[in-house]
Formats: sequence, structure tokens, C-alpha cells
Amino acid sequence: MGGGLLVAGTTSDAGKSVVTAGICRWLVRRGVKVAPFKAQNMSLNSFVTREGAEIGRAQAMQAQAARVEPTALMNPVLLKPGSDRSSQVVLMGKPVGEMSARGYHGGRQEALLGTVTDCLEQLRSTYDAVICEGAGSPAEINLRRTDIVNMGIARAAKFPVLVVGDIDRGGVFASFFGTTALLSAEDQSLVAGYLVNKFRGDVSLLEPGLDMLYGLTGRRTYGVLPFTHGLGIDEEDGLRVSMRGAVRESVVAPPHGEEVLRVAVCAVPLMSNFTDVDALAAEPGVVVRFVDRADELADADLVIVPGTRGTVKALAWLRERGLADALVRRAAEGWPVLGICGGFQVLGERIEDEVESRAGVVDGLGLLPVRVRFDRAKTLARPVGSALGEPVEGYEIHHGVADVRGGEPFLDGCRVGAVWGTHWHGSLESDGFRRRFLVEVARAAGRRFVPAPDTSFGVLREEQLDRLGDLVEEHADTDALWRLIEGGAPGGLPFVPPGAPPAVPGAAESRGAAPDPAPQSPEGLEMARPEALGEARRSPGPDAEAKPQGLDVGRSAGPEIAVVHVDQEAK
Repeated sequence: MGGGLLVAGTTSDAGKSVVTAGICRWLVRRGVKVAPFKAQNMSLNSFVTREGAEIGRAQAMQAQAARVEPTALMNPVLLKPGSDRSSQVVLMGKPVGEMSARGYHGGRQEALLGTVTDCLEQLRSTYDAVICEGAGSPAEINLRRTDIVNMGIARAAKFPVLVVGDIDRGGVFASFFGTTALLSAEDQSLVAGYLVNKFRGDVSLLEPGLDMLYGLTGRRTYGVLPFTHGLGIDEEDGLRVSMRGAVRESVVAPPHGEEVLRVAVCAVPLMSNFTDVDALAAEPGVVVRFVDRADELADADLVIVPGTRGTVKALAWLRERGLADALVRRAAEGWPVLGICGGFQVLGERIEDEVESRAGVVDGLGLLPVRVRFDRAKTLARPVGSALGEPVEGYEIHHGVADVRGGEPFLDGCRVGAVWGTHWHGSLESDGFRRRFLVEVARAAGRRFVPAPDTSFGVLREEQLDRLGDLVEEHADTDALWRLIEGGAPGGLPFVPPGAPPAVPGAAESRGAAPDPAPQSPEGLEMARPEALGEARRSPGPDAEAKPQGLDVGRSAGPEIAVVHVDQEAK
């Protein structure tokens, strides 16, 4: 059985995803067969594996860091917010419906512990090491009873825990101490130590504080990673663009031609897979920014309407802010517009939605001859094709089924003049296609922009992952980290009072919570198990009855209700 480590964080966005990827890249470069793992993720940035399973995009990136093919085993539970009051539950890569937070934490999440530990054990039986990423903070004492992603999975696997803190936010010593002191004695026994992230300045000035932290907790600091510009990777969520760090924080790379090309991305609600524009941002002379006002489109050469988990809501938002009218004017004047997935659906003539928003028939912007009908079955695919004379690869994640009634074929969508639409995420990562597309955009916009002939997004991504590996190798005590991965947490770690407060019986179900409506999706019972994907499976152990056969998740019979804050990564 392979060794492992859980990378936890004092807060959301402390750097768990980056550190996990960096450790994976460091290990694989030293010949260790390693895999990433995140038991439960909440994110609108997702990816489709080759077997057709949907997982968090960060885990797909970490798999690339480990130089292995991503699978559903690496992220068995994915929660995708659909609004402030709704989230979709994805088990083993397949959607099984909506669930409330109280229903999830009221026993159903705990029932999934068998599934996630099963997946982790399968990975451990195949790899030398598994590097797990936690979610939010392990000291969320209100959620500890049903936790399956932080100390819950660490306890089940007996993995040591490395707590990452973002010193750039301030208060990192208090965060390290408080995180440890709010855990039970059993959980504390697995917290091996700390890793400081995003440090600016002279490390020698920090060392006295690290010594005092050791005196207070009996736990060492395994490294201090410096603040590094341009370290972009696929984010869990938010308005960041992974390859944009170097562009936003330093001088934009000069254009290969005479002029730059300006790209405006409409920051629609519930924006999903904003990483689609990363490859554009990696091009010399291409300036990408997110916008939420109509006047910000005035100087844009290309406007992108990105994917969203709330197509009808995004359409209403565009109209409320005047962006819809601006898009219609742009199209009439021949200025380039690209719609991707939900953005493609918005550009069509009509949307019939009884699934996502349940709004019925809604008029689209009418820029493309397309009618969209939402199906309860979700399309998850890895299409391959060609466009503009170049090969293209992508991935699809959508409930909307497009009926294309005209225009020029463009991937699975269409093109009318300078307006393009497709369901394919990731298509712009195909270098030849991206260059041809930018040539078309520059011509329509009247810009003397010429794409660089040698930009390789794949090479740039690998360079970013190598930089993460370099950070770990150069600024962490890798020998000590390897001892943790191989041998577990050191023995005799002291207890830091006061420890976890006593649990309040029924706290997760208290405060007048309404009962969950009856679920209607029995297929979720089978999807919750790893063998649903045809993975090799060991014989069930003596605790097999604790696996989630009794889990009843599904689409609600009544109005949609929420999964709110299960994984704080998606703040």
C-alpha cells in the first residue's frame, strides 16, 4: 500500500492546490509514481476524463503535474453550485441531482466516506504515493462530524497532515496555532507541521516566529515558499485566469505583429471553466480582462461569453447590465463575438429550460440560428474534430442540447459572420486552431495583430508545473516531506489545548431546517461506487455494509434547495 499526505489549509485559497501540484511534480521528477486526490470538491471549473467522468479541473491539473491520466478516482465527489440556493452533486464523475446542505451534512455526506476511502485505497494500491488536497480549513468545527475531505479522510487513511498558510494575508502564526488548537486530540496527532506560502522578504526575519510556533505546538515548519509572480494554475473557482498571472502582474508580452489584440470576457454569474481563455492570455500581444459593464466592451476586439452553470440567469444578467444590447450591436457591426457552452446557448434564438432554471421558454440574443433544449441527461464528452482547417480537441459538460438551424459549421456549433458559438471547452488550447482563430478575429476587428508562430500552450503549462515543483524542491525540506509521506506523522506530537469543543447533538439538522424532499434519482446509488466506471476493484472488506448503498441522493421533487458552503474553496 502506497504512502501519502494530506495538504490542508488554514483558509480557503491558502495554496493547497498549488502545493499539492508542486509536491506531485517534485515526486514524479525523482521517480516516484504519484497520484493526486481530493475526496470532495466544490467548483464550477471541471474537466472530463477520458472515460467520460466529470472531476474538478484542479485535480486534472494535479494529475498532469504527476504525469498521469486523470480519473474519477481522484475526485469522487464534486459539488457544482447552480445558484445561491442550489448545487448539483456529481458522484464518481456522474451527476445524480441536487441536494441541500442540511441533507448533505445530516448523514449523507458521512455515508460517502466509504466511497471516498475506497477510491483512495485503489489509488494507494496502484501508486507509490497519493497526495491529497483538503478543502477550506480542517478546523471547521461545525462540519467536523460529517467531514470526509479533511481530517475525516486523514483519520481513515492514517495520513499525516501538512497545514498550508498564506502569509501574504497576514496572521499566519495565529492561523497555524488556532487551526491546530481547534482539533481533537486524535486529529491533532496527525497534524505533522506547517508550510508557509507566499512569503515576501528575508526568511531570516521569519525564523524566530517559526521557532516560537514550534515551542507552542511542538510541530515544525517544513518550508517557506516565496511569493512568486506568474504562478498560474487551474483555479478551483473565482475570477482568476490561471495563465494570466504573468500578464496581469508584469508587462504584457509584446505582440508578434504591430498591434495588440484586446479580449473582453463577460463575467457572467456562476461562470464555469473560465480557464478556457488561458490559452488566449498566453499569446504574446493578447490582453484578456473580465468585464461586467457595457462600456468596457467599447475597445474590445473580441468579446467572449463564457460557460455558466446558470444560462438563463446569465442571460438576464447580460440584459440588466446593458451587455446584451452591446453584444447585439457588435454583431450587427461585424465585431467578433465568441460564445462557449452556456455562452453559446445565450447567443441562440431560444432556450427551453425545465431543468436548470425551470424558466420554460426564454428568448436568447438571436445572434446565432440555434435553439437549445435542456435535457436532464448531462453530456460529458471528449470530442475531437477540426475547424478553420486545423485539428481541435476539447471537452463538453452541458445539459443543453443545441439544434443548429443554419450558419457555417463551427465545431459542434455554428458561425454567422464574426459570431461564433460552440459547446467545446478547451478548444483554444489547440495551438494551430487558436492561431487561425486569432487571425480571423484580427481581420474582422481591423487589427494588425499577428499571432506568434511558436506559442505552445502545452509547453507553457509544463513550464508552470515545473516551476511549482522547483518551489517545493528549493524551499521545502523535501527529505522530511518524504519521511512524512513514507512513514506517517511523527509519534509523540503534543496536544495543543483547548482541542475541539464538544459536539452539539443534532447541530447539523437544528435551527428549523425543513426536511429534504424525497429524492427521485435512483441511478445515484450505483454512481456512488467506484466500480461504476469499470475500475479494477478489490474484494470488499468487513466494513462493506458501511458503504453508501443506502445513500439516497437525487433531484428534488419540489423547489431546488441548496448545498451551501461544503467546500470553502469556492468562495
